[in-house]
Amino acid sequence: MRVAVGPIMPGLVAVSAMDPRVCRGRLVGFRAGVYECFGRRRDALFELVDAVLTRSGPVNSLVELSEEKAFRRGYGAVYDALPLCQACGDVDVDGLAGLIAGSWDPVDAGPVKIAVDVSAWPRPDAVTSPGLCHCYTACRCDGVRKTIPGWPFTFAAGLEWGATSWTTLLDARRIGPHDDATLVTVAQVAAVVARLAAAGTVIGRPASVFVFDSGYDLTRISYQCGVQGLGVQVLGRIRSDRVFYTVASPGRADGRPGRPRRHGQRFALSTPQTLPPADERLDAQSPRYGRVTVTAWHGLHQKLGKQAGWAGFPGPLPVVAGTVIRIQVEHLPGGRSAKDLWLWHTAPAGTGFDLDLLWKTYLRRFDIEHAFRLLKTLLGWTVPQIRTPEQGERWTWLILAAHAQLRLARTLTADLRRPWEKPIPHGQPITPGRVRRGFHNLRRTIGTPARRPKPSIAGPGRPPGTTRPPRTRYPVGKQTSIKDTTKTKKNH
Repeated sequence: MRVAVGPIMPGLVAVSAMDPRVCRGRLVGFRAGVYECFGRRRDALFELVDAVLTRSGPVNSLVELSEEKAFRRGYGAVYDALPLCQACGDVDVDGLAGLIAGSWDPVDAGPVKIAVDVSAWPRPDAVTSPGLCHCYTACRCDGVRKTIPGWPFTFAAGLEWGATSWTTLLDARRIGPHDDATLVTVAQVAAVVARLAAAGTVIGRPASVFVFDSGYDLTRISYQCGVQGLGVQVLGRIRSDRVFYTVASPGRADGRPGRPRRHGQRFALSTPQTLPPADERLDAQSPRYGRVTVTAWHGLHQKLGKQAGWAGFPGPLPVVAGTVIRIQVEHLPGGRSAKDLWLWHTAPAGTGFDLDLLWKTYLRRFDIEHAFRLLKTLLGWTVPQIRTPEQGERWTWLILAAHAQLRLARTLTADLRRPWEKPIPHGQPITPGRVRRGFHNLRRTIGTPARRPKPSIAGPGRPPGTTRPPRTRYPVGKQTSIKDTTKTKKNH
């Protein structure tokens, strides 16, 4: 067993010390690239993003964005840009995603760290909107997780290191009611890896680490990533009732002829007192958690059954071996009782195993929750009452473009701190909300590539006497979940 003792967190990574003129040039170039990614109605689309960035408060209504100074067109141009009816707003998603990936430059060494998680766009009353699923939501009355009709979106966010909650939203995809959530997630991982490779971000670095929370079928994700040759590390949380098995010894244990065993000794997470000695161990001291002990066991796998995602698999089911990691802390913030945290990790052959890096990387996964709160409470991601999921996807990428501009402007805007807010320590970047608060002053100096609106007169409107037929009502799809669909056979 290898034992290591390390600090609780790496040293604080300072904000980029680039010249302000260079940072300004990067932001101006990014805005020009975003403008080029818009097709028809590009001027309205770009000014709609600027209206989101320069609004003094939260975005509460889509049409109210037309009253912002940054949006120099009428309110009808808002609906033409998305579009809501038969308009023609276009967004080059692949070009915009590549532009965002190229704007991210992780300053910390080591592998690139990316968190993947799902956030729902609630649409409980949109009975005429297609593609709705039963999305999980938290009920504030009793804390029980319930479902609500909506559009689930899976996001991939690049993580940073140090005392900051900034993330880089690299990709967003909607999960339909008939989609395989695991395959959608793997396709998203493949797209993000390809874009980062094209941008040169992963050159000279170890295999990128993709971090997942509980609920993902990590075994199937690891298998699909290996089959497609993505060359990434998979790290995610697993439930404490899971059962793993060691590698089976060759031949039969009793020496008799017959098919050799596929699974070795039973490894039950619910009974940690019966587990064998760990292969690696790390001890650390944290002011937040007290004494932290991290242990790891290599070469463990689960028993799979031909059901759910593995149904119809040709031939014998694979044996996907990985590492089980156990995290033990002395106490939790708020006086909560400390429980063991279990993680599952797989990596391509030849990748070095860094236990200290992996458990700290999982803690950084929660930064994506701050990004979700920013998108929903300030930038108004789920505010528009639009009808079709294609409009929701287009609006989502506009919000991602706005979020990327906030990240590029974090060293260019002044901290307009209100009297009741705490000052930000020296050397730390200001928060996304405060960057947005000062973005309207920055926009005056960097300009806009959007063209001035042309004078026009009001259209004729709908011909008198015409009516619209009633819209088609769509049922809510079956519950779309990315729960672990592997079958764990327990031997009592």
